[in-house]
Amino acid sequence: MTIAPLPELFDLWQQTLTWQPNAQQQSRFQQFYELVLDGNQKQNLTRITEPREFWEKHLWDSLRGVFPYVLQDNLRGIDIGSGAGFPGIPIAIARPDWRITLLDSTRKKVTFLEDAIDALNLKNTTAIADRVEQIGQLRKHRESYDLVTIRAVAAASVCAEYALPLLKVGGLAVLYRGQWTDEEAIALSETVNILGATIEACEKFETPLTQGLRHCLYLRKTNLTPAEFPRAIGIPTQKPL
Repeated sequence: MTIAPLPELFDLWQQTLTWQPNAQQQSRFQQFYELVLDGNQKQNLTRITEPREFWEKHLWDSLRGVFPYVLQDNLRGIDIGSGAGFPGIPIAIARPDWRITLLDSTRKKVTFLEDAIDALNLKNTTAIADRVEQIGQLRKHRESYDLVTIRAVAAASVCAEYALPLLKVGGLAVLYRGQWTDEEAIALSETVNILGATIEACEKFETPLTQGLRHCLYLRKTNLTPAEFPRAIGIPTQKPL
């Protein structure tokens, strides 16, 4: 099967994110695209397979959450519910100085992520199969990360309960959303306050090729998260804060 090349669109990268991939990063994006298409033959990783759509809705969208908002060097990040590797793998490719952990509860998907990490030679990236409710209570992970990303996983209040226990005080959680309203923001602000954080920003933007509406929420950890959070497996989704 001949796989079409991804669009380069260097000017568009620069205009929208004040960043563009170098030759090695562009090559890795292409290789990752091919790995995802191949993985799709074995399991359902994504319905987005056309090159321009993949560029916009997976690569660009993944990086829009952190560029140009997150400027810290050498940070430690974790991507919750990484699935096929979004946004974690594009972030790891774009920021080789960051150390990225990919977390997913599905073993088959983590096997794909591990194989992709090896194929892409991403020395800064690891993948683990576990539930976020479990690792959020482990000393190795709890309040250990500078950055948490979470995309298309659950309701915002649930995402906050998953993400904030993993953050160091001062760290940042990025929640990738589609639609978002002021009413949702008011409700979420009460939840994040319980968890030891504030809503630092909510950015509304359009995707550059199809003008799809997106939002990114930035939650800043201000205090230690109470020990009872995250609650046991399944409880955050059954009884959101």
